[in-house]
Amino acid sequence: MENLQMVDLIGQYKKIQEEIDTAVLDVIRSSQYINGPEVKQFQSELEQYLNVKHVIPCANGTDALQVAMMALNLEPGDEVITATFTYVATAEVIALLKLTPVLVDVDEDTFALDPEQVKAAITPKTKAIVPVHLFGQCANMDAIMDIASEHNLYVIEDTAQAIGADYTFKNGETHKAGTIGHIGTTSFFPSKNLGCYGDGGAIFTNDDDLAAQLRKVVNHGQSKRYYHDEVGVNSRLDSLQAAILRIKLPHLDTYNANRAKAAAHYTKAFKDHPKLKTPVIGNSRTHVFHQYTLQLIDVEREGLLEYLNGKGIPAMIYYPVALHMQEAYKDDRYGKGHFPVTERLVDSVFSLPMHSELDEEQLNYIISHVLEYLNHN
Repeated sequence: MENLQMVDLIGQYKKIQEEIDTAVLDVIRSSQYINGPEVKQFQSELEQYLNVKHVIPCANGTDALQVAMMALNLEPGDEVITATFTYVATAEVIALLKLTPVLVDVDEDTFALDPEQVKAAITPKTKAIVPVHLFGQCANMDAIMDIASEHNLYVIEDTAQAIGADYTFKNGETHKAGTIGHIGTTSFFPSKNLGCYGDGGAIFTNDDDLAAQLRKVVNHGQSKRYYHDEVGVNSRLDSLQAAILRIKLPHLDTYNANRAKAAAHYTKAFKDHPKLKTPVIGNSRTHVFHQYTLQLIDVEREGLLEYLNGKGIPAMIYYPVALHMQEAYKDDRYGKGHFPVTERLVDSVFSLPMHSELDEEQLNYIISHVLEYLNHN
């Protein structure tokens, strides 16, 4: 059996090695490293895949979120609602722009923003909502878009972990994650479902005016070279990464299907165990399983992780500290005990290896050792 990895990037690369190597060498031979034709072609191909009018490539997923907020002309002190159970980048850019992050609790099944908590957090200063499509499935976008419409708020989707996932609205319309709100953002960090071999990101929108503004912001605030209409940033997806992503994009649905198959194998083995809660897929949603995250019930987590690591099984905690308990984001408005669902999750969740290359032998090895520990502790 191959050594187990949380994400097997080497195994994935070997299957497309010839195509990747050729694409990279073609960029090197062309010497068009910045804004070369590969970037423009990837942009067009991703627009087609997502069925969205505009894709604006950028340097990474954090930049994508920051640029989105800059393009909306939010002002210092404006409030932006997001989840306390997420990676720090979601709140980080809000704070960097001198906006006010307003953290709310999440749904205990899907780990996504709880719409009722969003409603309760809205004030006259609220300007935007950032739903995080955590671990691979969309938040409740029917409810979130209704709330945004009622209160005239922007919606910026953080799709870093859910590219390729679908959401079907009550009216029967199906949209890809990241194409529902006013702006969607994603990351192409190597471990993502669609990952490059360095940093990369992108921004999505169906709004022509917003797209023009986003393109200005990522390019030093200019729409014409050397004429800077406003303060912007320098955030570009380089041609080498775009070339790699062009090779991988046609495989994305297969990668996601492989992840879903592995997740189903895990769930079949664990779903009836009294000490585990398996992932829940929300209504009208697909799940692309960026992570396979379980909740422990009355089990000492550190002991389980130590046991699994000793068996060569990498298991991780995403995320061990909620944002409202992080030193950088402490706020008098909330402290320990304020977000009970999130605080239960940070103490009970753990994630097993999840990637497109997992085979049945590896899955059975992981499952057998998880059950071995739980049945004896």
